[in-house]
Amino acid sequence: MKAYGAEFFGTFWLVLGGCGSAVLAAAFPGVGIGLTGVSLAFGLTVVTMAYAIGHISGCHLNPAVSIGLWAGGRFEGSKLLPYIVAQVAGAIVAGGVLYLIASGKADFKLADGFASNGYGAHSPGKYSLVAALVCEVVMTMMFLIVILGSTDKRAPAGFAPLAIGLCLTLIHLISIPVTNTSVNPARSTGVALFVGDWAVAQLWAFWVAPIVGAVLGATVYKVIGRSDR
Repeated sequence: MKAYGAEFFGTFWLVLGGCGSAVLAAAFPGVGIGLTGVSLAFGLTVVTMAYAIGHISGCHLNPAVSIGLWAGGRFEGSKLLPYIVAQVAGAIVAGGVLYLIASGKADFKLADGFASNGYGAHSPGKYSLVAALVCEVVMTMMFLIVILGSTDKRAPAGFAPLAIGLCLTLIHLISIPVTNTSVNPARSTGVALFVGDWAVAQLWAFWVAPIVGAVLGATVYKVIGRSDR
């Protein structure tokens, strides 16, 4: 139960910190943090939580990561569903807290997107569904390779949180224009449920693509990362 609680609060922090930076601070007049700032915010949530709860739950914060770690032989299948439930619950509660904060501004509108992920007309750069799926699959695949490699017992100890957080930052720098960056079904769900409408209708893509990418990443690392000794 401690591990599930850690995943709940860790994912809560990821969504509140990452999506909160996008909703509240990205375009703030005069001092908006923009795409770079939002990318860094997502990376920082992972770094801070990895040091805070990594020793409790492994700090997955992401159903795709949990599935990828299971596919890579690093996580017990019996814990998979409870981890995913805790992650999604944490993301939804974070979305609710963010809504309460953001709606305190007079001109706030959920129609602005509320940091939801999308494709086509709802992609920041108007990218197609195919482009969005390819982007999410590839980005999540690389994320899992970095996670599995940096947490390998042969890797330098103590640096995994930095590698993983910087990888997530880079992923956002690349893919925010395409999908607003998911690579995390819980993160996508946590805000989409408040927007409803198109955000919920397109949510399937941000479950399917990250999970496929995570399994591919685990498969690749099984090949390139296996020890021959």
